[in-house]
Amino acid sequence: MNEASHHVVVVGAGFGGLELTHALASAPVRITMIDKRNHHLFQPLLYQVATTSLATSEVAWPIRHLLRKRKNVTTLLGNVSGVDRAGRRVLLEDGSAVAFDTLVLATGARHAYFGHDEWEPFAPGLKTLEDATTIRRRILLAFEQAERETDAARRQALLTLVIVGGGPTGVELAGTIAELAHDTLRDEFRNIDTRQTRVVLIEAGDRILANFAPQLSAYAQKALERLGVTVELGQAVTELDADGVVFGDKRLPAKTILWAAGVAASPAAEWLGTTADRAGRVLVEPDLTVPGSPEIFVIGDTAHVLRPDGKPVPGVAPSAKQEGRHVAATIKARLAGDMTERPFRYQHAGDLATIGKRAAAIDFGWIKLTGWLAWWLWGVAHIYFLIGFRNRLAVSLSWLWIYFTGQRSARLITQGDDDKG
Repeated sequence: MNEASHHVVVVGAGFGGLELTHALASAPVRITMIDKRNHHLFQPLLYQVATTSLATSEVAWPIRHLLRKRKNVTTLLGNVSGVDRAGRRVLLEDGSAVAFDTLVLATGARHAYFGHDEWEPFAPGLKTLEDATTIRRRILLAFEQAERETDAARRQALLTLVIVGGGPTGVELAGTIAELAHDTLRDEFRNIDTRQTRVVLIEAGDRILANFAPQLSAYAQKALERLGVTVELGQAVTELDADGVVFGDKRLPAKTILWAAGVAASPAAEWLGTTADRAGRVLVEPDLTVPGSPEIFVIGDTAHVLRPDGKPVPGVAPSAKQEGRHVAATIKARLAGDMTERPFRYQHAGDLATIGKRAAAIDFGWIKLTGWLAWWLWGVAHIYFLIGFRNRLAVSLSWLWIYFTGQRSARLITQGDDDKG
């Protein structure tokens, strides 16, 4: 192996891809980073863009800027359409190809509708900046349209916002939307009382935050209910359209529906022609390589990885970063002549979810926290992982302003017309 010419291609500049690239800083490799967007996104705070708490520039950074000091890294903006495993090439939609010695697929996931893709136009998910600004626009337009609506039933449908899915994203969306309606906007309209807004969280399981300890799930539900959120458990959504949802035996008229119920991996398994799980995640070897192709790694939400207890590694930022560091260490070991297989070992850092601006639930396993202390710890943890002093300062000031005043400054209706909004 010619170390000086070893070419690592990384597809996806998310948490895993960037962590891998940073961890290879001292390695004798050339790196090509390919992403279909020009920015890295801090997804854990994306819901705050959707709910008017933060601006897009506070949770995203240009990839080229982040890698500007890495002279051995070339960044390409492009859509991957396939992988030629035999020829060791990444195929792009424009017909070009990028050769590799080692390939790392870190292409993330999108929201999934459990076989009902026709629901997507009526219930957007939250994975990209475009998703966040779409959701923000729909939420704000609902209040604008309600202000002009004279029919009581149609007005109530406009003032009913439904979130499908009771995981961390659904809980965080529900809590923040309730505060937006009941607090931030209450003095800004003349024909409607935004405090009459109904926020409904629908979860098919028997509790929200199913990955948390049961007592934390119960705390989160009570905290949401104190904010005015209606939590519906044990009833899956069976119908969904522009006018509302059906769950259990009930139909709920609602003009704004948000999807937080499931995810599907990128098409990486199709590109590779390899086995995937039900969510489309590649079934990788213990060392995160693709079966039959030890030079190809898959990490993050794209990979199906098991913990020692047999449970899947969660699709969260810390796991993607750990996998990125692991693959970087494996690449460096191989360059040094050590071809020993290195199984990945996930270290669980805990589960965190915030409920509005003054409550959160944190499950570290050995300790469980709730309330305002958990909220401050949640905030400190997220600010720590933001990139750059300016962003940390901007987000800190935004949160403090919201905490003490209840006002959210990013209430801009952007993008084009949307008849589903």
